[in-house]
Amino acid sequence: MKNKCFHTLEAQKHSLKGLWFFGLSGSGKTTAANYLKKNIFKQSLLLDGDLIREHVSIDLGYELADRTTQINRILGMCKICINSDIFPICSSVYMDKKTINTLNELNIMPIKIERNFDDLKNFEIYKENQNVVGLDLKYESDFQVTTIKNIGKDELFESLRSLIKQAN
Repeated sequence: MKNKCFHTLEAQKHSLKGLWFFGLSGSGKTTAANYLKKNIFKQSLLLDGDLIREHVSIDLGYELADRTTQINRILGMCKICINSDIFPICSSVYMDKKTINTLNELNIMPIKIERNFDDLKNFEIYKENQNVVGLDLKYESDFQVTTIKNIGKDELFESLRSLIKQAN
């Protein structure tokens, strides 16, 4: 039996209410969100996990429990956006199956962005910090969601345009 969190793109095609990017730090989540805001979903609201952490979630650390609280706060903001007819474009490093289920119920498409770790390992966050999701903090990662491989900006943007065209 297929888990209900594994909705297909076809099921979401005509009722897409938002997008949520997740993946390692430096994978291209913010770049993807900014591109879509500027070029496709001009009347959207960006809910970037880094900015929310800086302005709303200043009370949270980086342990898994805090990361769960962080994505729950972003999810709450998504619900407010949808209730106000605003298209949310979210990004976070952390993701879990419970949130994937809720995103699918809300018709917010979860999209994992992957980038070759060799391209990422020179970023400061991977050299100096602890509690880096995907590096020294393991988390659920066996999600069956749309995945975009970021091998360069041009390819990333083309993948996004193609994905949005399919979804509309």
